Amino acid sequence: ADTNKTPVFPTTEQLKRELERRNFGKKYISTLMSTFGAILVAVAAIALISVFFLPVFRVSGESMSPLLKSHDVVLCGKSSEVSQGDIIAFYHNKKVLLKRVIAFSGDIVEINEKGRITVNGRLLAEDYIAEHSLVECDIEFPFTVPINRYVVVVDNREYSVDSRTSSVGCVA
Repeated sequence: ADTNKTPVFPTTEQLKRELERRNFGKKYISTLMSTFGAILVAVAAIALISVFFLPVFRVSGESMSPLLKSHDVVLCGKSSEVSQGDIIAFYHNKKVLLKRVIAFSGDIVEINEKGRITVNGRLLAEDYIAEHSLVECDIEFPFTVPINRYVVVVDNREYSVDSRTSSVGCVA
């Protein structure tokens, strides 16, 4: 064997191509990691915002139909200001319920035999419900709303319970 052979070195062009290939791999991994990090931060931010500021709920059931149907997704805003007719979300028996506010502290609520509601002697214009119904009701009328409480009702009155029953009652 001939031991006097000169070693073969790569050309400058071959070295440049090899450096570019290796740098591309490093840049690809770096870009992939920074993209993954950005996605992770965005998901964490969305989770924190949805838990603390804008909770998101999936409607289950038909108690608020025709406005809200089962499987609708609802984005809730946290506010201490509530008006008559607003839909609020609140916890009851470890579940989140969605109901419509109809009366406040000190208001006098009456429901007639046809399910029509009056608050402080004024008949509510409830154009958001399909049908008036008394159904299950175990409180006595006229009913005065306690301090720091709301009377809430569902839109689909035959389907669900609300403040008309003592099982839910007035909510804080």
